[in-house]
Amino acid sequence: MSEYIFKLPDLGEGTIEAEIAEWMVKVGDEVNEEDPICAMLTDKAAVELTAPVNGKVISVAGEEGDMVAVGAALIVFATEGDLPATEPHPPGREQKAAPTQLEKDSVVVADESQDGAPAISTGSAKVMTSPSIRSRARNAGIDLNMVKGSGPRGRILKSDLESFLTSRESGSPSLAPIAQPLTGTTQIKVVGLRRIIAQRMTQSNQEIPHFAYVEEIDITALESLRQHLNSKNTSDQPKLTPLAFIGIALARVLKDFPQCNAHYDTQHNVIIRHQGIHLGIATQTSDGLKVPVVRHCEARSVEDLAGEILRVSTAARDKTAKREELTGSTITITSLGRKGGVVTTPIINQPEVAIIGVNKAIERPVVIEGQIVVRTMMNLSSCFDHRFVDGYDAAEMIQALKDLLEQPATIFMP
Repeated sequence: MSEYIFKLPDLGEGTIEAEIAEWMVKVGDEVNEEDPICAMLTDKAAVELTAPVNGKVISVAGEEGDMVAVGAALIVFATEGDLPATEPHPPGREQKAAPTQLEKDSVVVADESQDGAPAISTGSAKVMTSPSIRSRARNAGIDLNMVKGSGPRGRILKSDLESFLTSRESGSPSLAPIAQPLTGTTQIKVVGLRRIIAQRMTQSNQEIPHFAYVEEIDITALESLRQHLNSKNTSDQPKLTPLAFIGIALARVLKDFPQCNAHYDTQHNVIIRHQGIHLGIATQTSDGLKVPVVRHCEARSVEDLAGEILRVSTAARDKTAKREELTGSTITITSLGRKGGVVTTPIINQPEVAIIGVNKAIERPVVIEGQIVVRTMMNLSSCFDHRFVDGYDAAEMIQALKDLLEQPATIFMP
């Protein structure tokens, strides 16, 4: 019997450390070569690592959410026979199994009912599945121990969770309301993509003096044109969305306001103005906010832009987006759709210097030439880096965008 120390390999692109996103094994597990053992998260991507040998797990480097340096011991296996590159495992980690994210997110409440029995008691044992399935199960209030996995070694697949959800929705009775007050708390460790989002949002808010500018826009004509064009489209053509028209109009406007289509390079203290317009589309996913990128909006038709917005945002949500599709935007649009509120103050997506916030469109009475009429109105709530975009220029840009959107035919004029 010997020990084999598996060290965190170089994950590329100058990575010097990575976060433990998920352990797929625990101390005491027997694994075979090529079995998945953990997922490691860098600033760019999640990487699943597999076992390099057959053996038994005798120690691990830490808990989910901990950082591990490249070249440091990640996991130690007990193996049969002699293997090269073995050394004693790190001190202080013997026989310590890392708790799963689901275990750390579990709530154990010990309120007593009138007959002395616990009112609620929930917990979770280790299950084999992906971080996205864990997240979806948490959001749906599902204990994954109740889901039968059909994958290797009982691993729960996406289809297993969907089947469980379908059966629950079709046959389970509604729960009676809880009569007693609830106590207890939930502690959720900030790890993975949520940790990266928190760090970047904090950095952006602390380093950038945000200047907000809000303007209302009458999009009655734009909505009429959009609905007309959609009615003429065939089923295989992408649906034209308001974001597609806003993106096309923004590409036209930015030619006259290049200071808003720029990056600030903090290391070299220079502003980099981009000729190409690479539009970031802020997209809510089960893992948090992602910003997939539509490249070269200045060279796209409105139909092409609508299709590409749909493609990249869908890829971000289902985790099929390539690394290069999640970086490189020069200006970002963020929208909450029907939940977009009246006014928002979006945070700039560094290293960009501007972000366009789209609020919900509503019908309301407005006064036009002394007459009260009902129009479809929408606010744009935009933020700019006041170090490099003057308030006057920001207002001029939004007013130019407003003119195009209120007279949508002009968007397509040379």
